Amino acid sequence: MKSDVKLTEGLSGVFVVKRNLDSFSLHRTGTVICSSRGAPPSSKFFSVKCTPNVQYTINPPPQETAPLAQIPLKGNSVLLITMSSASQFENDSKLSVQYYANNKEVLGKAVLHLTAVEISLDVDADRDGIVEKNNPNKGSWKWGPKGHGAILLVNCDSERTYWKKPDTEQDYISNVSDLKDMSAMVLRTRGPAKLPQGYKLTLHISQGDAESVRVFRSRSADNKKNAMNNVLYKYLLKDHPLVLSSEVLSEEVPYFGGEAEMKFYVEGLRFPDKGFDGLITINLSLLEPISEGLPETPIFTDKVVFKVAPWIMTPNTLNPVEVFVCSTEDNYQFLKGMRNLVDKSGYKLKICYKYENRGDRWMQDFPYNELLGPDFGYVTRVAQRKDVSSLDSFGNLEVSPPVTVRGKHYPLGRIIIGVAFPTATKGRNMTKVVQDFLWAQKVQEPIALFSDWLIVGHVDEFMTFVPAPDRKGFRLLLASPDAAYKLFRGLQNEGHGEAKLFDDEQQLTLNELLDDDSLQTENNYVQSCIDWNRDVLKRELGLDEGDIIDLPILFKLEEDEGNQYRAVAYYPDMVNMIVLGKNLGIPKPFGPKVNGRCALEAEMCSLLEGLGLSCTFIDDFASYHKLLGEVHCGSNVRREPFDFKWWNLEM
Repeated sequence: MKSDVKLTEGLSGVFVVKRNLDSFSLHRTGTVICSSRGAPPSSKFFSVKCTPNVQYTINPPPQETAPLAQIPLKGNSVLLITMSSASQFENDSKLSVQYYANNKEVLGKAVLHLTAVEISLDVDADRDGIVEKNNPNKGSWKWGPKGHGAILLVNCDSERTYWKKPDTEQDYISNVSDLKDMSAMVLRTRGPAKLPQGYKLTLHISQGDAESVRVFRSRSADNKKNAMNNVLYKYLLKDHPLVLSSEVLSEEVPYFGGEAEMKFYVEGLRFPDKGFDGLITINLSLLEPISEGLPETPIFTDKVVFKVAPWIMTPNTLNPVEVFVCSTEDNYQFLKGMRNLVDKSGYKLKICYKYENRGDRWMQDFPYNELLGPDFGYVTRVAQRKDVSSLDSFGNLEVSPPVTVRGKHYPLGRIIIGVAFPTATKGRNMTKVVQDFLWAQKVQEPIALFSDWLIVGHVDEFMTFVPAPDRKGFRLLLASPDAAYKLFRGLQNEGHGEAKLFDDEQQLTLNELLDDDSLQTENNYVQSCIDWNRDVLKRELGLDEGDIIDLPILFKLEEDEGNQYRAVAYYPDMVNMIVLGKNLGIPKPFGPKVNGRCALEAEMCSLLEGLGLSCTFIDDFASYHKLLGEVHCGSNVRREPFDFKWWNLEM
């Protein structure tokens, strides 16, 4: 009997075995089983000989170990074969087995002609930027500074200048710069000039993983094999053809012979989410032909595992890079203040004009097409229900600076969202698909605050963070009606009761404000809502009272579209600020003037300048405050990324 057989694993890789094997049967794990059933009749002993680069062991081990010793043939005898190096030619090594009768008479001989091929599918499993060869940890993923496993980016930016769309939405590479957003994967082979007839290499992926990844191949290895075709490859063929996708789960890849490398580029298509932990496995198999008309079967499979990088938010304590605002017909004063602030801070200002923003002044929720570009992408989630609310806007999505809570480190901070109070029956909540997405990122474990008491319902209406030189490196700023009443009553006691708030027709005196018992009652309610959130933030961020600064801000209750009474800021909400390093852009509050200066501005400076912060007050009254938003709502900031590597988290 003569047939093609295989060995799947050895010390040097994969072995394709050509055999004439009348007296052995091949085991699927790469062992050859010696059996009396296949041996010549009356066989009682056998011996083994092989070429120098072939090694073998016998199990159970024979008592005699001399190379030519005659070994008793038992029904459970197993011959394990490995090879120390790849073959230079097909069938360039061999192993023979000779059978003997009781009287040492030779009864038969079996010869295996061996072809060894080294195959290794490699990734940067040790995360040092280099695709090392055959890392033993490449097929698994582990968190922590002593962890391992390759990392994959979601390619959600755009390399296109015109008619932009995220790179994830096109299944081809239009610009070589796009390769920098992908992870390298290398197929390394060593062996004869060609594989034995009918054998082939196939890259493959599961249907589930294919929804989250695409794989492209570099043709550079092809070109090296045939330099005459360089021009054809450049002008007639894509340099990086698509290999694997949701439509193509398996693809044969070339075997070039000798010592060769083939480079692949792996592109992430989606972030971790509910039901998707971000782990992706890519396989490379050597297939063996069985018979004409039958599919090939794998005789060796190598695999690598990637972890898709999470979506990470950047807190106010990270340095800004660029500031974004929208230009509308009525926000000239706001833009003037923002220009002055950004110029003073030394950062870049990007103004999106009306033809770009289509009249949308809320830069926190600005349409993404203008910002989309190289290294600037986005992610969206579509609500499963139509009854979305303003709680799904970005002002309701913040992140703390790094913290340590009860011994647990959060080096990337914690995401903060606003939802309905736990006992509410008709409250508004952030859409479930968005919440599921945020929790799935894991590296910035979210905190849910109670924000449904506000008409707009955003956490940035009552809290923010600013950098600080001491304690935990930041302060939590909280809106505080109590602090406002304390300040105003102090001014009244000092004889400033006739000082006026606001500069327009809505002017009223401090005395009138403090005599409004209904307003006091409303703010007592607001204070209780903020106090509930204060306790949550202290517990979940590991804060002390010394880490919190109360800002003097009043609110009022108004009836919303659902006939519910919810709160809005009574005067421009100073906590809704933009933080640019040590420079703060704060809504100009138009508070009562005392000795020619706004008392609210003076109080803010007193509270914050001791931290080395500079306060700039920006007039957003008409163009933002009256429309239920402030400076933070009308701006956005791109910041430098964390120095901390997210994969080093201890999970």
